[in-house]
Amino acid sequence: MEPLLKIKNLSLYIEKRGKKTKILRNISYNLYPSQTLAVVGESGSGKTLSALSIMNLLPKNAQTEGEILYKGKNLLSFSQEKMRQLRGNKISMVFQEPMTSLNPVLTIGRQISETITTHKKISRKKAIEKSANLLKRVGLSDAERRLNDYPHNFSGGMRQRVMIAISMACLPEIIIADEPTTALDVTVQAQILNLFSKLRKENEMSLILITHNMAIVSQYADFVVVFYGGMIMEKGPCEKIFASPLHPYTKALLDSLPGIGRRKIKLTTIEGMPPNFEEETGGCPFYPRCKFAFEKCAKNLPPEFEVETDRRVRCWLLTAEKCRDVRKSFDNYL
Repeated sequence: MEPLLKIKNLSLYIEKRGKKTKILRNISYNLYPSQTLAVVGESGSGKTLSALSIMNLLPKNAQTEGEILYKGKNLLSFSQEKMRQLRGNKISMVFQEPMTSLNPVLTIGRQISETITTHKKISRKKAIEKSANLLKRVGLSDAERRLNDYPHNFSGGMRQRVMIAISMACLPEIIIADEPTTALDVTVQAQILNLFSKLRKENEMSLILITHNMAIVSQYADFVVVFYGGMIMEKGPCEKIFASPLHPYTKALLDSLPGIGRRKIKLTTIEGMPPNFEEETGGCPFYPRCKFAFEKCAKNLPPEFEVETDRRVRCWLLTAEKCRDVRKSFDNYL
């Protein structure tokens, strides 16, 4: 099966006061039709910037290298007009904070219907009718009346549902959800994620789910991409990542999950701070915080080792002959 979206060696630089800082470093992964791909990692690891690169919504001082191929066409070469035709129509994004993403001075009905009329040849009356149906579909009652309300009339969970309705308006092939449940309570989180899952299956869409919550990933994702320091540390099928993490950072993220039932697990934290992008060391970015690091990790950036056809890991621990003792201690830790 051919990937719907293919990111190849994507790098991103931010220029500030005449100095270029590399934020994303050689990011590569594929998104397949009807797949849910989770992008995980701590805040500041580059997850959101990678998504904004796909949408071409980067700041003016950003520069990109590499390719983002949507059905074989490189989005990085698209003009702004061509990207406007694509955004919301073929690829949609649900942003992290719905209150700041929705326009506070426009009604909900207008914001949904404008997405439809921008991309489809349809009358405003039909667009309003479709907007009401979308609100019903995402679980908002009394939809016809609520179309005339403004964002401040809705709760956080309801605003997120409105954002999902907008993203679904033109039935795109890909939806990017950036931390869609961060500001919501646990009950509403489950409702929103179940809604995403339901709509994705009904419309055969692909979903990129950006999150730092590994519990969410375990329940909803098919494939996982683990970000750290603007790089991909590990990627593979969800069940394999959770059954046998191969990178110490992935293992540390999984250790943050509480035990279930009688299983007793001591929750751990990752000591230290995320890397400063302006201070490149040349080695593995996780080296200063890694329990299993050795001299080579500090000096040499590991390549992506192909463990299986669908699984890659960027870690020197995979070179077992050269660091057998360290690898053994990691395996015992697992």
